[in-house]
Parts: sequence; structure tokens; C-alpha cells
Amino acid sequence: MRKFFKIFFLLILVAVVAGTFVFLYKKSKPAEITYEIVTVKKGNIEKKAVATGKIEARNEILIKPQISGIISELLKEAGEKVKKDEVIAKIKVIPDMSSLNSAESRVKVAKINLTQAETDFNRQKELFNKKVISREDFEKATVTMNSSKEEYEAAVNNLDITKNGMTRNGGQQSNTLIRSTIDGMILDIPVKVGNSVIQSNSFNDGTTIATVANMADMLFVGKVDETEVGRIKEGMPLMLSIGALNDRKFDARLEYISPKGTEESGAILFEVKAAAKIPSNVFVRAGYSANAEIVLNSANNILIIPESVIEFNKDTASVYILKTNSPQTFTKKKIITGLSDGINIEVINGLKLGDKLRGAISDLNKTK
Repeated sequence: MRKFFKIFFLLILVAVVAGTFVFLYKKSKPAEITYEIVTVKKGNIEKKAVATGKIEARNEILIKPQISGIISELLKEAGEKVKKDEVIAKIKVIPDMSSLNSAESRVKVAKINLTQAETDFNRQKELFNKKVISREDFEKATVTMNSSKEEYEAAVNNLDITKNGMTRNGGQQSNTLIRSTIDGMILDIPVKVGNSVIQSNSFNDGTTIATVANMADMLFVGKVDETEVGRIKEGMPLMLSIGALNDRKFDARLEYISPKGTEESGAILFEVKAAAKIPSNVFVRAGYSANAEIVLNSANNILIIPESVIEFNKDTASVYILKTNSPQTFTKKKIITGLSDGINIEVINGLKLGDKLRGAISDLNKTK
């Protein structure tokens, strides 16, 4: 019985040792790595530059008064369309006391001079009819009276302008009526009834009564990085994406590239402008943010592969072509590449349509 137990324990010991050696052998054997397989196919590649910016009206006009005063009435609201010379607001003039006193004094002096001129004219006319004086003296009296009349009328008009901002006979041309200078839409009216406004002159810009723009002629205004600005030029087509319109795309054409860049967050950016082609049935508000895609280069119906499958070594590009499936074996081969969009790349030489290439390591290996 004792001999049986010795043999039994000896067999167990041999089995444990053998199992340990088998386990260690399997652990030391390298695991088989499986790669995803990528197929060479045909497709299109576009090299693009992206500019970020916003939509603006080409002609945005600030309407300013030509006389100082207080807003007495607003006839329009933001969002309404206006025609050229249509009245937007009315101003009530608050006259300067010094100017008003001077204008009133001028009217009084002109009235005195006119009264005296009329008296002299009547006297000279009577003497001329009696042939006491010559025609020349009579004509001088006539000229003096007519000049006095004109001076009096000018003084009265000046007083009306000082007090009311308009003459009695010139209501349609009054500076108190603020008119639109173009056809368009009112974007903003920053003043309210009762606000004081300052006229536009050589010393200040004046108070803005309204902002009017032609919304049928819109521009994309954005900025392009210095690394891409050298590859674009005026006249190139753009594709605009406006986020507020559910990423709808609109055609545009590049019109302007700034000759001077500006530094923003350490990068040099150049301003660009493009004429946007907005359909008449789509309303685009000024200030919408937008992105513009500029196609720098394109190639159609070419052999393409993912750029991630290529192994670059200095100026050499290589890929691994599938030789056998099980186990997976690959052959390294040099290729010549062309245009790239950052994801896919053109294959000029070295591969043919349908070739199988080694891709990334399969997810099955990561779970082991």
C-alpha cells in the first residue's frame, strides 16, 4: 500500500512539472499579431484651405444728421426696407441763444435798411417822373431797394433756419428730416425719441441715426493663415457654410486678399473678402458666422489609400502588401505618392487597383 502511494505522488509530481514546462513554453512563444487589411481603390482628392469669418453687407451706410437737435419722431424701425431719400426720422432744433440773438438782430437791421431804401426809391421815382433827376440816379435807387429786399429775405431765412432748421419755402429740403441715402434695409436704429444728436462736421463724426445696407449684395469677410495665403488668388471659387442656416452651402468668389497680415494668438492671418451668391429666396442676416472652403488643388478618379498605412523614411514612402492570409505575411514595397488631403493620399506609382495593404493592428489583438 505504501508503495502505491509513492508511485501515485511521483506521477502527480511529474504531471505538475510537465504542465509547468508546457505553460512556460506557451508563454514564451510570441503571440500572432493580426492587422486590418486596406484595399487600394479609386476616388477623388481635394486639397482645401479653410477661412473662418462672417457675412457682411458690401455697402453698409451710417446715416448722420446735418444739424444738431433732439429726435422728435422715428418713422422707421430696424428690419424695414427703405428707398433712397425716404424719411427715417425727424429732428427738433434747439437753437443756440447767441446765434438766435444774432439772427434776430440781422432781421431788424435788414428791415430798417429796406424801409429806408423804399422811401428813397419812392422819392427818386417822383423826381424822375418830373424829370428833375437823370435815369441813372433813378436806376441806382432801384438797385439799392432790390438789394435791400434780398438782404431782408436772407436774414428772415437765416432766422428760420436758426430757430426751426428749415426755411418757410424749403420744407422738403429741411435738414430736420433725416433721409436714407441708399435703397436697402435698416439694420439698426441706435437712437430713441428724445435723444440729443450732434451734426456731422469736420470736428466730429456726428451721431448715427440709422444703419442702412443693401442686403442683396453680401460679402464673406474672413481670415486665412499665412501658410495658405500664398496658394490662393483673386477670382478663385469658394464654398460658404453658414452655421445659422443648418450648414447650407453657398457659392462665392474671392475678390480681395489683404497685402498685410495681422498677428492673432501667435499666428499671422490675412483678411480675405469674397462675393457671396445668395439665392433671392434665402434671407441672410449681416453678422452670421461662416466658414469658407477654398479648393487649392484637386484630382479625380485616381488610386488612393489612407495616409496612415504609409511608412515614411525621409523622402521615401513604403507600404506593406499582403502576401498570405493565414498567417498574415507582408512584403514591403516603395511607392510614389501625390496629392493628399490629410486623410487619403494619391498613389502615382507602385500599386495597382485592388492591392491589399497592411493597416492598423486589429482590435482583436488589443482585447487579448
